[in-house]
Amino acid sequence: METTSRAVAQTPAAEDGQQVPSARRTVDGYLEAPFPWYGLDEAFTGPRWLMQVGAAADGVAEHGSIGHGDEPSVRHETAGEDRGKFAVVVTVAANPVRRSPDGTGLLEATSVSSAAWLAGVGLLSFTWPGQMDHSLRDDWLDQQTETAWVLADDLAGEDWSTLSLPVDGVPTPFHYRESEFGWVLAGSTSQGVHVGAYGRGMSAYGLGFAMIKDIETYA
Repeated sequence: METTSRAVAQTPAAEDGQQVPSARRTVDGYLEAPFPWYGLDEAFTGPRWLMQVGAAADGVAEHGSIGHGDEPSVRHETAGEDRGKFAVVVTVAANPVRRSPDGTGLLEATSVSSAAWLAGVGLLSFTWPGQMDHSLRDDWLDQQTETAWVLADDLAGEDWSTLSLPVDGVPTPFHYRESEFGWVLAGSTSQGVHVGAYGRGMSAYGLGFAMIKDIETYA
């Protein structure tokens, strides 16, 4: 699959499952990106918040996430507990295979599969079973991350369905799947980026996406 690095691209979590505040809340990386950012359209009137920007091997911003709704946490979760309603939109620059700045190698291309994998891994970062022993967590995450990778590499497979959602007001096809942890979707825009999204507690069927006009309003 032509995609970004398989390193986990979401904000690192502390031992208790809370997100690390210092890794978030900065708009600088978003402003430096050479591509437009996407979020939910104006039909969504709830809270919006910055997450994290990821860079390619050449240091140039390549993807990043914007949160909507309740800020998710896996801390102190118990069976049946309400874990909040949220949707996270992942924007991925549509880059071809290209040479590294030093000319010694190639940087991988990005694709809709890149957006699907980043969204899948993002969902996992907030949904690991709260009652799981910490000694088993890493093994569980490794297994589920590998599963997300395999699924993203087979968007035409039976695990995915097709869902049409508006992007900048234009009906756009997305690859969509649900799991016990939430939902994941991925598609492309006409603005040179791929869009992925994941969430739980909010139905994906009523969502719409739009280019963010002023990312600084999210800071």
